[in-house]
Amino acid sequence: MAARAQARGVQLFALTDHDSCLGSAEAVPSGARAVRGVELSCDDDGRTVHILAYDAGGAWDQLVARLADVREARRRRFRVMLAKLERRGIKLDGDALLAAAGERTVGRPDLAKAMVACGAATSFKDAFRRHLYDNGPVNVAQRELSVEEALRLGRSVGARMSLAHPHLYGDRGVALLRRHRADGLTGVEAFYGSYDAAERNHWIEIARHLDLVCTGGSDFHKEGDLPLGVELPDEHADPLLAWLGA
Repeated sequence: MAARAQARGVQLFALTDHDSCLGSAEAVPSGARAVRGVELSCDDDGRTVHILAYDAGGAWDQLVARLADVREARRRRFRVMLAKLERRGIKLDGDALLAAAGERTVGRPDLAKAMVACGAATSFKDAFRRHLYDNGPVNVAQRELSVEEALRLGRSVGARMSLAHPHLYGDRGVALLRRHRADGLTGVEAFYGSYDAAERNHWIEIARHLDLVCTGGSDFHKEGDLPLGVELPDEHADPLLAWLGA
């Protein structure tokens, strides 16, 4: 990942794995400012919300310790979803999938990838559309970490927090930003790999209206995804750097 970022000329880099900081130490592209980060998987009334947390020089190790519990809860959740898939006629080798994952976080993308590999789905989108969507027949809500607890945890370690890929939440995303602005949710991922100009400008305007910092992310998960790196104009990059203390 670091080599990809370096090849793209990325100047500010944060590896934000789901509920894990394990790869941050190795992911330091040459010539780039590296910030430790994580993408927290949170529960909001039974639906999944992702919050990006970035280390701004606080007690980051406390967050790392809490995430070990979250990852273990996700492994239990993973086995429940495997059982639900099997009841729908899709049997996957859960032990092999967990062994391949090692210490990293497992979740629905792992199931979707395995379903495509065995022919049970034609694509990631197909796997989610028919089986893995929020409140769907296979998904299990992530009750381990609520939005409120995630924000409390982030504040306690001095992290800067941003709502990831807000387009997935629509009006609900705007409501989350309004509700939790005072709780530390002071950023929004307005620059996102797949956004067109209209989507980007929409979230920039939301950020301006709510006095939020615009963050950016590629959301790179696998080969074939959009390239790493998003470009922020100086008018947004400078406030982002100041927000991060970079």
